[in-house]
Amino acid sequence: MNILIKSAKIIAPKKSYNQQTKDILIIDGTITKIEDQIETSEQVTEISLDNLHVSDGWFDSSVCFGEPGYEDRETIENGLDTAAFSGYTAVAVNPNTHPVADTNADIGFIKSKGASKAASLYPIAALTTKSDGVDLAELFDMKNAGAVAFGDYQKPIANPNLLKIALQYTQNFNGLVLSFPMENKVIGKGVVNEGVLSTRLGLKGIPALSEELQIVRDLFILEYTGGKLHIPTISTKLSVDLIKKAKEKGLDVSCSVALANLVLNENELEDFDTNYKVLPPLRTEEDRKALVEGVKKGVIDFVTSDHNPIDIENKNIEFDHALFGTIGLEASFGLLLQQFPLETVIKTLTSGKERFGITDTSIEVGNKANITLFDPEPNYKFDKSDILSLSTNCAFTGKEIKGKVYGVISNNLIQLKTL
Repeated sequence: MNILIKSAKIIAPKKSYNQQTKDILIIDGTITKIEDQIETSEQVTEISLDNLHVSDGWFDSSVCFGEPGYEDRETIENGLDTAAFSGYTAVAVNPNTHPVADTNADIGFIKSKGASKAASLYPIAALTTKSDGVDLAELFDMKNAGAVAFGDYQKPIANPNLLKIALQYTQNFNGLVLSFPMENKVIGKGVVNEGVLSTRLGLKGIPALSEELQIVRDLFILEYTGGKLHIPTISTKLSVDLIKKAKEKGLDVSCSVALANLVLNENELEDFDTNYKVLPPLRTEEDRKALVEGVKKGVIDFVTSDHNPIDIENKNIEFDHALFGTIGLEASFGLLLQQFPLETVIKTLTSGKERFGITDTSIEVGNKANITLFDPEPNYKFDKSDILSLSTNCAFTGKEIKGKVYGVISNNLIQLKTL
């Protein structure tokens, strides 16, 4: 496919053409010219949009699509369409399917279902068989089948020796181990952040201690074993400090924060709306501000939507029994622009590929086109009509957001809302 992008302002922090307005010519999926004005005799699809900005394609390190097993929540096809229309050219997909993605055949199936789409799918394989936390799964085989990391989604590694063995074993093939930061014996049946609010609402609490204890343990094990550790979706001020100190010691650790924890706090729970029941739980405003600072200072490596579609039968019920999770792909860009300058947002959204062993492609002549298109200026309220997922469990409905995503050009495909 041949494409001519007209008058696009390129946002590429610390890279070529940053803040420059250019025409970009793409022939058969490859960028062939970047100039002030391009005239071509080629048969092209011309893209000229209001206040058009472009950047390298965005990456989300934690999304859930349900398929196989939970197609009523989300399918791989619609999930990847949602990602592309939300500006993402690559997503790492969690193994919380039915059956759990814990064999090379499972990884092959997921990759095949995600082929030939504008947004690329990269499977995260289960760390343990059936994600039950007892025996390591077929990690090397799944790596060869295309898995980019190993972790049991929102399930902590209870056995410290299992984490030790996983970190040692994966060093043989440069594997990335994910360890969800939660100590189950501390949280019990908790459903929200433990504190004054949880007591007043009569809801069982999840103390910050449960996260911080697990992180301390995991960092001690990492220091002993070596290897590559990623701690997904941290949520407390002390967690940021612990990871900062670990990085200063030279440990090979990275971490992410979920969009909900970055932009919302526990006060959203006043009306017992189960859309705000997420894991880790929404914390205090002090914690939220510390997470924002952690992103600004680079302690937190990347922000994830932690997109997790849940069917209405498991959300529109009593708070204690509702499942954890919110969708977030559609609102990510607009909510991040409310918190950070544009260049910081783009740097955040384009980070993480290298950590997961995914090739990063920048806007340069000769590179394959892997481009997100957007307008950073519009202000509006996110509502149900903006939801593209099959499930509508969204913690961000009614929130003020800034910026509009047009879509992506990637894998020699155009996927734009306006075309």
